[in-house]
Amino acid sequence: MKQAILLGIIVCFGVFFCTNAEDPYRFYTWEVTYGTRAPLGVPQQVILINNQFPGPPIEAVTNDNIIVNVINQLDEPFLITWHGIKQRRTSWQDGVLGTNCPITPHTNWTYKFQLKDQIGTYMYYPSTLMHRASGGFGAINVNQRSVISIPYPAPDGDVTLLIADWYINGYKALQKRLDSGLDLPLPDGLLINGANNSYIFSGQQGKTYKFRVTNVGIATSINFRIQGHPMTLIEVEGAHSLQEQYESLDIHPGQSIAVLVTLRASVKDYFIVASTRFTKPILTTTGILRYMGSNTPASLPLPVGPTYHLHWSMKQARTIRLNLTANAARPNPQGSFHYGAIKIMRTLVLANSKAQINGKLRYAVNGISYVDPTTPLKLADWLNIPGVFSLNAIKDSPSSVPPVLGVSVFGLTLHDFVEIVFQNTESITQSWHLDGSSFYVVGYGGGNWTTVSRRRYNLADGIPRHTVQVYPLGWTAILVSLDNKGMWNLRSQHWSKRYLGQQVYLRVWNDEKSLFTEADIPLNALRCGKAVQF
Repeated sequence: MKQAILLGIIVCFGVFFCTNAEDPYRFYTWEVTYGTRAPLGVPQQVILINNQFPGPPIEAVTNDNIIVNVINQLDEPFLITWHGIKQRRTSWQDGVLGTNCPITPHTNWTYKFQLKDQIGTYMYYPSTLMHRASGGFGAINVNQRSVISIPYPAPDGDVTLLIADWYINGYKALQKRLDSGLDLPLPDGLLINGANNSYIFSGQQGKTYKFRVTNVGIATSINFRIQGHPMTLIEVEGAHSLQEQYESLDIHPGQSIAVLVTLRASVKDYFIVASTRFTKPILTTTGILRYMGSNTPASLPLPVGPTYHLHWSMKQARTIRLNLTANAARPNPQGSFHYGAIKIMRTLVLANSKAQINGKLRYAVNGISYVDPTTPLKLADWLNIPGVFSLNAIKDSPSSVPPVLGVSVFGLTLHDFVEIVFQNTESITQSWHLDGSSFYVVGYGGGNWTTVSRRRYNLADGIPRHTVQVYPLGWTAILVSLDNKGMWNLRSQHWSKRYLGQQVYLRVWNDEKSLFTEADIPLNALRCGKAVQF
């Protein structure tokens, strides 16, 4: 693709298409602004993209090239990250402060990445400060190419639902509260596609619809269900699942699912319900599934059915049946990738904790509360800039040393096969996300993880995914093949905890300089901090 063509096409808002011998290109121009909306009935400042809340969806196909010109009209530096998109060879495009300089106010920067070998339901959102608590998020829906079959009947329609917790106070007020040493309170309510108790979907009796449901919230696990309509699970975070029916599903922060729903009931209205899990009181919002021709409103009480979590094991699968295939873009038979036979090269036991450091509330991993340096880690690494970070300053397992502020980077080798154990020392359900790779969830349990816990691992057909929950005072174990060179963020999806230090980076590296393993620094890469001098 020639730069002149790119610049000639991006001249106004919208999306354009270009095809040639390469995979197709999709061009977007997004203007990020403040605006006033009333998601919970009270006017408040939100973050808009092209005057939309939520932001516009990216509708694409496997291997499409995505070009997004982001114009930052906020009064603070800003970045967008592409949650679940692996960014093959291009951690430069990941959109977090460890890889990118932020887009300063009233300037723009253009992301360029490929949806390489991925299908499924993903999202984007701001990665800077607490911006995402005020909006700036949206859906990324990646469909299969026409030559790739799907393991379920083609639906008659595709519906995107973004469910979220929501605060009436904007992100600046929430940041001020966190900086003062106070945790965030319970959210004020829940939203479906940016609205409370007002979403309506109309469908035809007898038709089957694909519902893509993503938890774009900042802290709260949410239960999702549709009154009188069983849901057939077909995808979790970009991987096809065994097709079993559920009355309700828990979706934790950062997680996505897709389900098929057939409209077999009587012609009337039915509730679409999202309600909080593990909170007192329980917060609920509803939408309406409306049969075309209906003049009968949905009736109370709200539907309440069995709750199912996105678990991992063959044993659990006898009850909840949420085992997945190993490859999303080209579905393989269950368990065809024999990850359980691969030798583990390194084990990281990561304990999250709450701490007071220098009289301030902080959150930490293995005793280090992460602070973003002014120079992105990836730039410092590529340009050999000293004094930004040290490899393995964070230890592979927790210790009793009092927490400190620092920059946490694990040094790992390209193609290492790594065991990561998330040890939750807090009394809340955690949710962890890894950029750049999918992993297999192989075990979970209560109390402290030990090497004996490996006896309980599912080493046959675990779930490949990018986000996983960890229950209070318990642990979850994953196995991951680090086959994507770059600097990758591993973070809590509880955004206040991530804001206050609960994140680390994985530097996946080898000495070979090859475009087959990693792209060069982009010509338009922003320079900040110490990198300005290079």
